[in-house]
Formats: sequence, structure tokens, C-alpha cells
Amino acid sequence: MAPTVVVVGGGISGLAACYHLVRGPRPPKVLLLEASARLGGWLQSTRTPDGAVFEHGPRGIRPGGVVGTDTLHMVSELGLEGDILPVPGDHPASRNRFLYTGGALHKLPSGLGGLLRAVPPFSRALLWSGVRDLTAPAGTEPDESVHAFVHRRFGPEVADIAVDSLCRGVFAGDCRALSIRSCFPALFEAERRRGSVLLGLALGPGKGRGVESGLSRRARAERWSQWSLRGGMQSLAEALAAFLRPRGVELRCHAPLRRLRRRHDGRWQLTLTDGTVTADHVISALPAAALAEVLPDEAELLAQELRRIPAVSVAVVNLQYEGATLPVTGFGHLVPSSENSSLLGIVYDSVAFPQHDGAGAASVRLTVMLGGAWFQQSFGDPAAVAPEQLLQRAQAAVREQLGLEPPPTRSIVRVHQACIPQYTLGHWQRTERITRFLAEQQLPLSLIGASYAGVSVNDCIASAKAAVGRLLR
Repeated sequence: MAPTVVVVGGGISGLAACYHLVRGPRPPKVLLLEASARLGGWLQSTRTPDGAVFEHGPRGIRPGGVVGTDTLHMVSELGLEGDILPVPGDHPASRNRFLYTGGALHKLPSGLGGLLRAVPPFSRALLWSGVRDLTAPAGTEPDESVHAFVHRRFGPEVADIAVDSLCRGVFAGDCRALSIRSCFPALFEAERRRGSVLLGLALGPGKGRGVESGLSRRARAERWSQWSLRGGMQSLAEALAAFLRPRGVELRCHAPLRRLRRRHDGRWQLTLTDGTVTADHVISALPAAALAEVLPDEAELLAQELRRIPAVSVAVVNLQYEGATLPVTGFGHLVPSSENSSLLGIVYDSVAFPQHDGAGAASVRLTVMLGGAWFQQSFGDPAAVAPEQLLQRAQAAVREQLGLEPPPTRSIVRVHQACIPQYTLGHWQRTERITRFLAEQQLPLSLIGASYAGVSVNDCIASAKAAVGRLLR
């Protein structure tokens, strides 16, 4: 009889795990449990009757590296090639990114010219930061905050302005608390290998290739910076569900896991609201803190490590302005914490994906990101904040920073509680201790998802593929 694998958590990680489980030569019996009413986790898109698409979670996926190639291969297998919306390398959304600092928008330097002369908000040419990196001694600490690492290698301005903003854009987090080793492993390894980040990246390790597809070859040829889908990112989750159901995977929503315990025969018993389920192996795609709450008492050491992986909440405010024009064209702008800690940045959705604007009058779609590591101090309890307060804050930011005066014709406010895990200092040791505990106790349990080794959609899919590979050998 085929063994039973239960996947807990129906976000992109859990769905990808099911996808890889059923593609093996002898697939196990697979059951997916999702606590909420829908699959897809943070992949959430609102589609309006006039064809507009608003993203409440990730709005695009990068095609680069092994993980990007593997995701595109999966997209091909799901039959979504015709729905891909690519952003090629010569597109303004690929070339132009901005910072809002000192009350003004500044285009981030790109190309040689931007490196050779001082470009605001930087007081001197970034070339000097590069020279500093090439001559600075290599660090000796096993881990360091992102801010301390960049300050040491590239100087205070790059750390305080550029990297502070970058960490807010990627992790909604504080670069003074985040770990360089876990958040930007390529930079950490580059210094370890060559004594310089720039040298290490330039002479980097031979890049592995993921599973090639026509789509990934096209992405490379056209130098895509990112891609989305015609129906929004939620289409990826929907396509995975449609692929899994006819292959015998049971996808169960409204099925929160209450308790996990080992039976005498070594199998798992999962207690749900309406009964129990037995499994030979459990793949947890739950956030670390949520998994900690359902573990048995004998796994308390594991639960303690999981509780040490925090996550921050983000308010996502989608706005649409009819007949408006932006003062600049590009992907969007980020805001350093020194300028305004409550506002992470604004994405100019219409520039990258005009196909999502809908069939109505010409309009501009924007997404304002609020909170993150600063949510509590800016807005109070994420579970209790009034949507009107967030909407007013977002509209004020758009007025001040982009000059759009009239109220938006359409707005959607979502608060995602504890949605982005924070890899704080020593995260690598926590994940090593977690891995060691699972091995020593011989627990038939795999941990996947954003809590451990990368928060992007690509990283989540890659963690699912790797775990299933180890399980099915």
C-alpha cells in the first residue's frame, strides 16, 4: 500500500510540495490541509469585472538562477506559458527604480555614468564605495547584521540609504536586525571566498542550471527582470490545484491542524476540528510559529527554536487613479526608515503590468506597502487597525510623493498578519539546530516554506522541491 503524506498549509510551498510528490514514479497518497477558505496563501489577486487585477501579495517573480528556471519549468508543465506577462530587460520597470528621501524622488544609479559621478541622494560617486569594498579587510564573524556588513564594506551612505531601503522592500524588515548570512547569502559567501563582495560576485562559483524549458531560454534571451500571469499571481495557485485534483490529491480547506502526535507505530496522528487523520510523513508548510503551537510535548526543543523565528505584518493598499499620470516611470520607489518608518514603498503596478489596468478609462494602479517591522509603533495591533486609517495614510503618501491629488477611483486595503519571516542574527544556527533535531529524533517531518531559507516565491517552491526530493530519494 502506498504511504500517506499529509501536507499542512495550502500556500505556494504546500501546493508545490504536492506537485512534486505526485510527479514521482511511485507517488504516495497525498492529502493537503489548509486552515482558511482558500488555497494560495499570500498569493492573492482581486480581479474586477472590467478586467483589472490587483495583487495583495507578491506581484511578480524573478526568472534568474536555478530557482527561477525551475519555477518557469513548472509554469510550462502547468500549461501557463500563454498567460505569462514578462518584463524585458530594456523596459522602464526593469531599468528605473527610485528612492524617496529628503522629500524628493531620486533614480537609483545604473550604468557606468551613475557610478562615476555623485548622484543624489549619495554625496559621492558610488565608485568610491566599490574601491572601499576592494580594499577593506574581510570580516571574521560567523554572522553580522546586514547594516553592519554593508557599512563595513561599502560605507555609511550605502548602508543607511540603499540597503536600509532594500531590506524594507524585500523583507519589510530592519537591516540592523536582519542577518547578512541568511538574508543575502551570496554577499556573505562572496566576501568569504574572495575577501571582497564585488570580486566574489564577479568571479562567483559556477552557476548551476535548473531544469531548462523553452520559457527559461526565452527569459534569458529577452533578459526578463520579472514576470507575472494574465490573471494575477493567484493563477499559479489555481493552476496547481487544477493539476493536483485529477491526480488523486485531496485538497481540503477549512481544515486547521489542532495537534500533531506520534503513535506507537511511529506514524503521525493529526487532530483536526472534525476528527483525526493518520500519516506516514508530514510536510509542514506552516509558518514556524504556527507549527510550534501544534507539536507534541516531546518536541518542545524544536518548538522553542521555531518560536525564535519572528515574522512581521504588512498592510497592502491597492489604489487606482483614473486619468492620472505619474511624475516618473519605473518599477516603483522605496523609502528609507530614516525618511518615514511607517511607509515601506510604493509600487507602480501599471508601469510593469499595464495588462492588469482593465478595460475602463486610462488609469494608474499603485500599491502602497505599510508597516513591516515598524507596524506596531506606527499603527498599533495589526489585528485591530482600522482600514480607513491605512487608506488615509496610503493616499497621503501618494499625494506627497507622487503628486496625485484627487482621491482614487478604486481602493482595497489588506492587512497580512505575520506574513514575512525575519531572518535575524543567528538564523543559520537556528535552522541548523532544527535540522539536527529532526535527524536525531528520526522524525518523519519535513519543514518547508518562507520561515527557513528564503522568502521569495521561487525560494518557497525550491524548498518544497528539495524536501520532496529527500523524502522520495
